[in-house]
Amino acid sequence: MGKPTGFLEYGRENGSVRPPKERVKDFKEFHRLLPEKEQEIQGARCMACGVPFCQSAMELNGMVSGCPLKNLVPEFNDLVCTGNWEQAYRRLTKTSCFPEFTGRVCPALCEAACTCGLHGDPVSTKENELQIIERAFASGWVKPEPPRVRTGKTVAVVGSGPSGLAAAFLLNRRGHQVTVFEKSDRPGGLLMYGIPNMKLDKFVVERRICLLEAEGIRFITGTDVGRDVTGENLLKEYDRVVLACGAGKARDIPVPGREAGGIYFAVDFLTAVTKSLLDSDLKDKKYPKVAGKRVVVIGGGDTGNDCVATAVRLGARSVVQLEMMPEPPETRREDNPWPEWPRVKKTDYGQEEAAWAYGADPRRYCTTATEFLAGKNGNVNRVRTVELEPEKNAGGRPKMVPRAGSEKELPADLVLIAAGFTGAESYCAESFGVSLDSRGRTAPADGSHRTANPAVFTAGDMRRGQSLVVWAMREGLEAAREVDESLMGYTNLELGRRNLC
Repeated sequence: MGKPTGFLEYGRENGSVRPPKERVKDFKEFHRLLPEKEQEIQGARCMACGVPFCQSAMELNGMVSGCPLKNLVPEFNDLVCTGNWEQAYRRLTKTSCFPEFTGRVCPALCEAACTCGLHGDPVSTKENELQIIERAFASGWVKPEPPRVRTGKTVAVVGSGPSGLAAAFLLNRRGHQVTVFEKSDRPGGLLMYGIPNMKLDKFVVERRICLLEAEGIRFITGTDVGRDVTGENLLKEYDRVVLACGAGKARDIPVPGREAGGIYFAVDFLTAVTKSLLDSDLKDKKYPKVAGKRVVVIGGGDTGNDCVATAVRLGARSVVQLEMMPEPPETRREDNPWPEWPRVKKTDYGQEEAAWAYGADPRRYCTTATEFLAGKNGNVNRVRTVELEPEKNAGGRPKMVPRAGSEKELPADLVLIAAGFTGAESYCAESFGVSLDSRGRTAPADGSHRTANPAVFTAGDMRRGQSLVVWAMREGLEAAREVDESLMGYTNLELGRRNLC
């Protein structure tokens, strides 16, 4: 460890953020990095534990604790502490192919498992990671590294989100010729259009895409596999196919009045706004009008928060966010001990901004929509809601049920449904003869990434179900290993010990 007493001497410090009154005026990233020497002090807080829970990826009480990529956290924290930034970059990229993504949007499972967090604040590993990779880019250490030898094997990757990019990255480094198909007009999938620009600047995504192209990966955009091109044709042209299409089938709210105008799925709304931002700096107005409207967001997760933040930036008159579940506690309960993922209340950037803009936290817990009411023009103008309360079913599992007499009406001119996803769209999988389970996943019974067709593999949310960017990356790397083994008869891509850089 860099300094044995560092965790005792130094407190946790995070990089500053622009205040809400400034950042809501634009869609630029608002998080600032610490100065180099101050970040090195944060590296000194790492204790290099004998059992590093931060890199364990253990499942505890149904949730994962520690980094799914098994990043060598104490090692790169030590190198940050001693100012060996280039070595820290080399160490980090032994296990992580895109630290610039996880350093921005990962919920930091590593920090939740940090031993310092047992009685205080965890090490700021996520910010250490982001500082490492951004310093590496600025210093010119990140360069295209095309393979020295090509195997002559070809692989098509369908989907250019985090799992597809990770699979393409590793398969290309191995020497296979990789082509990535993306149905949108730009590569990046969820990273490009599912996450707002202020959370993940699209320059960051484009920078990585350019590197992947320089390494020999080909991207074909505007091509919807399963519709524009069949699975049969791809299998004739490529030796292997990796399906990394995500779990983009949005969960609907099937209540009376759903057909009213002004009701959108969150992902469609966020995509339209980001595309307009990139195409014309919002001048083309090719997104739902928000300015002056009363917005209701249904869903309390990350996507719901992103909708809140976007609506504030676009000039909403008011924003209310409905969350079905009860308000979490401020601190861990006894039944949620370290190193489990902390089930505590988190006020994210969007809620902070809404509280600044409208004077109160936008969230309403234990509440859901029961009906959408439209005005004379056919557009929604009210949402009928009901409060919920927990109740155990016959099996003893809790469920949320309506509380009698708690019905209310909310004024609403625009409703954004951010209730999660129900799995992958079926048409692409069906084009390859791959079936989906009841949850819209391709998950094989043996837990592998293989499908019934030996030439077709799956990865990411399409196989696992809706999850985190960091899990999608791990899925892509695991799938790449299995594809390589099927092509070559063996593989030297050992997860957790490979050198990706």
